[in-house]
Amino acid sequence: MTETFEKYLLEKNLSDNTIKAYLYALRQFKERYASPTKSRLREYKDWLTGRYKPRTVNLRLRAVNCYLESIGRENLKLKFVRMQQKSFAENVISESDYNYFKTCLKEDGELFWYFVIRFLASTGVRVNELIRLKVEDVKLGHLDLYSKGGKVRRVYIPKSLQEETLFWLGGKRQKSGFLFLNRYGAPITSRGISGQLKKYALRYHIDPDVVYPHSFRHRFAKNFMERSGDISFLADLMGHENIETTRVYLRKTGAEQKEIVDKIIDW
Repeated sequence: MTETFEKYLLEKNLSDNTIKAYLYALRQFKERYASPTKSRLREYKDWLTGRYKPRTVNLRLRAVNCYLESIGRENLKLKFVRMQQKSFAENVISESDYNYFKTCLKEDGELFWYFVIRFLASTGVRVNELIRLKVEDVKLGHLDLYSKGGKVRRVYIPKSLQEETLFWLGGKRQKSGFLFLNRYGAPITSRGISGQLKKYALRYHIDPDVVYPHSFRHRFAKNFMERSGDISFLADLMGHENIETTRVYLRKTGAEQKEIVDKIIDW
């Protein structure tokens, strides 16, 4: 049964991480119930809601609904739980901290990590996309990413970053191949990047909670919105299928909201 569902997921061209998550959810359901019925599915939803955060609950429900589609039981599909929309964007590195961070890295000669955060914050790539960047992409000035469903998203490398990176590569005499390699000459992993960024955050006395790969992607989006205001173009650059996902970048961070309140309210 699980193998059949896995084959169905592969045919839908879902990512490896999504497939793993969906298979895990199905196994979790099967451990409790022999087969899906309306009452059992409702009970499973209640069980999830009492143990997990809404985001996790909806991920499991999405997996089960996908399984129900695969066996032709769409009539049993469950509704997702509602998630409270926050009025601010959480844990986004501030522009001042980002500028301080990259300055520290450059002054300390940590150019590898300087360019890691530069690419994250200047292109909006996800960390799993960053590690796929090649020297050839830098020379070209963009990277085309092919997502599920055969869609293409173009990641642009700004001219200033392109020129600075090519100068760095010239000093290393690297003419081709993956841009970010580990000490063994293989592409660095997402986990390796996340762990090292935390260490640098502590070294430079920056809040570690705001120093993680996706935080720099958020910084890219917020800066782009503040400077251009073109939410449709930003949605394309970020690879968002639904523009509502992009609207979070119209909001202030919690720290930005606090700063505004402190300035305005004096009564």
